[in-house]
Amino acid sequence: MTASGLDLAVVGNCRTAALVDARARLVWWCFPRFDGDPVFSRLLAGEEEKGFADVVLDDLAEARSDYLRNTALVVTELTDRQGATVRITDFAPRFQQMGRTFRPPQLVRIIEPVAGLPRVTIRVRPTCNYGEPNLQRALGSSHIRYSGGDAAMRLTTDAPLSYIDREAPFVLTRPLHLVFSTDVAFEGELATTCREFADRTRDYWQEWIRRLALSYEWQDPIIRAAITLKLSEFEETGGIVAAHTTSIPEAPGSGRTWDYRYCWLRDAFFVVRALNRIGATRTMEDFISYILTIVSGSPVELQPVYSVVATDPLEERVAPALAGYRGDGPVRIGNAAVMQNQHDTYGSVILAAQPMFFDRRLPRMGDEALFHRLEGLGQLAYEVALKPDAGIWEFRGRKRVHTHSAAMCWAGLHRLAAIAAHLGLAERAAHWAGRAERIAKGLLEGAWNPKRGAFTAAFGAEDLDASVLLLAELGLVAPTDPRFVATVEAIERELKRGWHVMRYASPDDFGAPETAFLICRFWLIDALCAIGRKDEARELYVDALKLRNAYGLMSEDVHPGTHEMWGNFPQTYSMAGLILSGLRLSRSWEDHYWRS
Repeated sequence: MTASGLDLAVVGNCRTAALVDARARLVWWCFPRFDGDPVFSRLLAGEEEKGFADVVLDDLAEARSDYLRNTALVVTELTDRQGATVRITDFAPRFQQMGRTFRPPQLVRIIEPVAGLPRVTIRVRPTCNYGEPNLQRALGSSHIRYSGGDAAMRLTTDAPLSYIDREAPFVLTRPLHLVFSTDVAFEGELATTCREFADRTRDYWQEWIRRLALSYEWQDPIIRAAITLKLSEFEETGGIVAAHTTSIPEAPGSGRTWDYRYCWLRDAFFVVRALNRIGATRTMEDFISYILTIVSGSPVELQPVYSVVATDPLEERVAPALAGYRGDGPVRIGNAAVMQNQHDTYGSVILAAQPMFFDRRLPRMGDEALFHRLEGLGQLAYEVALKPDAGIWEFRGRKRVHTHSAAMCWAGLHRLAAIAAHLGLAERAAHWAGRAERIAKGLLEGAWNPKRGAFTAAFGAEDLDASVLLLAELGLVAPTDPRFVATVEAIERELKRGWHVMRYASPDDFGAPETAFLICRFWLIDALCAIGRKDEARELYVDALKLRNAYGLMSEDVHPGTHEMWGNFPQTYSMAGLILSGLRLSRSWEDHYWRS
């Protein structure tokens, strides 16, 4: 495991999510949903001690923290020099109740004495308006109300309110319970309800894991990745966020600080694909509902990114009250990529919907009505496939005909033809097959650079791009095609930095990139496997697992020199890649039992 400032765990319930560190400090919590105002914003506060909730143990000697196995509950034990120990359990309630999923915008913290007489201080320092200290608080009989932003937060607790308010130390002699939630009265007896919520939330996640279809090898990392992807779904609408944070830089001092708390249709496709592979199909069904809401009515040009509530605006601005991760700003709210043309989006949506027509496990299959809705997106894909766009990496200062964008448009048309044939719509199948063939011809001619001996990043370009490693996966070329094999070898020569893989090496709007993109490593692993170099692929994969943090999570980027994680966290792209590559490489259960 790498040592990293991002040794954080995510706790959530598909409506809200928080990040907690190894000493049980809640350092990030957007409230009351994924893209809300962070009431806990310490992660991006630089040197300022604001925006957190923690439990400080006097004379701390040791801290141990991990997930409760196969759940989204985090258990931390703090021990002092005399052996007195306190256990802290953090979770967001999620379970079935009265035929519905109970998932309130709520965090629960249970603090228990385990050994000796631990002396603790409970500190709660929320912020509002993206980093402004929240100085307005009111104490009730069993709660503290913090206000000042758009939504007031209530802490309901059986801990001594005066000790919390004054941040005064006291001896912990009994279990204490803290519930952070919206400003409504907590129903039920606090201690009993918190215990029940913990038990039912634990049972929910363990049962969810039991139903997954996993291969033999690397089950623990794949299970953790699966839970993390599920926690990135805003289940109410079906939108899937790319990460739970904003503005953790892609590299130190780079200025590459972006807000990823939104739904990129491209990233969501990878999440859906990974979860489908292990049998968690409900996320796909929810995402298709989210997409249908976006494209209802006449076909419209798709944005690359939407809020989890798709109609909400995403104008980009800076939060001046937050200094940034390790003081490295600016901290951005919203994302200007919403204004870009990224043509791969059309193919991503169609590919995400494709299993709806073929997967017999689903209670409601795709029909002609859904197919005709997707045809509108196919028409737009056909029109823009060979036109310049900002590309998968969202270049802000240039447009080109990007190979990956064109390939995704082709893939969308190709899948429409397959869906039409499956539905018995021969004329529509021929229509889309013909259009896909025309795009493929132009694409393979435009993207192949004989001088470089590789498919390049864009038509007529000299530079390489790791996204072209997906060409065989998409089915545009065969893995055995000499051009694809040569491209893989060229990317190995020019984009690998040790074991790491860069997105590209040429300068962009912010200069030459410094860190490697984790998903690109998994793309290379898949490509090596496809061209018959499976042993090398396994080596790369096993090494990639070492890049996970202490909780088994990954961010977006890794520094090739320090191996430290950078970029927004936890990153769905990276966790989806971990699942897909692991499933591809794993021995089967039958192979395991036969050999043993």
